[in-house]
Amino acid sequence: MDTVPLWVQLLALATLILLSAFFSISETALMALNRHRVKHLARRGSRLAQITLWLLDRTDRMLSLILIANTVLNALTTALVTALAISAFGNNEQVITIATGVVAFLLIIFAEITPKVIGATYPERIALSASFIIKPLMWLATPLIWFVNLFVSALLKSLRIKTGRGARDQRLSPEELRSMVLEGGNFIPVKHKSILLNLFDLEQVTVEDVMTPRAQIESLNLSVPVSEIKNQLVTCYHNKLLVHEGEINQIVGILHVRKAMALLNQEADLTVEHFRALLTSPYFIPAETNLFTQLQYFQENHERLGVIVDEYGEVQGLVTLDDIIEEMVGEFTTSTPGASRAEQFGWDKQGECLLEGSISLRDVNKRLDLNLPLDGPKTLNGLLLEILQDIPEASVSLKVADCVIEIVQVQNQAIKVVKLQRQKR
Repeated sequence: MDTVPLWVQLLALATLILLSAFFSISETALMALNRHRVKHLARRGSRLAQITLWLLDRTDRMLSLILIANTVLNALTTALVTALAISAFGNNEQVITIATGVVAFLLIIFAEITPKVIGATYPERIALSASFIIKPLMWLATPLIWFVNLFVSALLKSLRIKTGRGARDQRLSPEELRSMVLEGGNFIPVKHKSILLNLFDLEQVTVEDVMTPRAQIESLNLSVPVSEIKNQLVTCYHNKLLVHEGEINQIVGILHVRKAMALLNQEADLTVEHFRALLTSPYFIPAETNLFTQLQYFQENHERLGVIVDEYGEVQGLVTLDDIIEEMVGEFTTSTPGASRAEQFGWDKQGECLLEGSISLRDVNKRLDLNLPLDGPKTLNGLLLEILQDIPEASVSLKVADCVIEIVQVQNQAIKVVKLQRQKR
């Protein structure tokens, strides 16, 4: 060592530490990397991303190279520092001990902790650049990696630890995808995030949650005089009407109002049979069908409107394709002007909100940021009747899910109007 200039030895020491830091930062960055982001970059043609994916598909070989290199470099660094210390201060135990402590400090600070923190902070930027160097090194060190992995594989087999692509499958579940969307922050616009979250909820929400309830269905009764049918068609706001004969459960078909209006202009002596000839077959939906399944059914059957029935065949309500789309993207249209479902309600300055009892609990939770229970009744009226177990008188108040609800008006055995009061948090 005496023949080698001191500056060369110090330069060699700095080089060894830098190389060790490179492998440490590369290891952390590659392991902390978002694979889905890299796959996206690779599909867009990034050469570095493609190389990085190639390395990540060979994690065992890549880690072997990095750890072998780190171990060798750290050993050389220790030997070099010890040699420098002995050359300068003599060969004694204290010098060796101090040299060991110094080299440990240097490696921990400059070759381990600092590089790994940086690698974990900027994994994509560092991993993509480092992969360009690591891939050829891995090819050059193939014989050594193969030899080391013989012992590693034997040890893993003895411990019954499975390796390979199947063991590191990173396919995401719907819940994990939902979490990724929620944590998307500023990368995903608020509206886009809302749509994506609504899509994940389609399998948990049933047609019953978004339907027009039976009491609010505008239907056409063929049992009434033709003059009443004409008047109803002239004032109708819908494109299609549910048609029944007598009681609403006696459904005979669906009427396209546009065709009926053309009939009114052409026929002078109209009869019920003229309207019956225009009917199309009704499309029935079980009440427990989830929205995602129903969306597929609408597409497969080329339907846009379905009649929801319970287990006894009783009509529960109507659901349209627009109802499902609105559940995904938000409300954009209404069938009837002034319909309560489309009203833009919210808290006033006093922290109060006046609502109809027939309003959907899901709409209330969404717009008022509440947590009213959704596992039972679907409307505010139904929830209150279930809790009270009785038809209440007006001016009754109760607290549900940290929200005070006052019953303002009761009519025809149903709660018509309620007032919600927001609780301070």
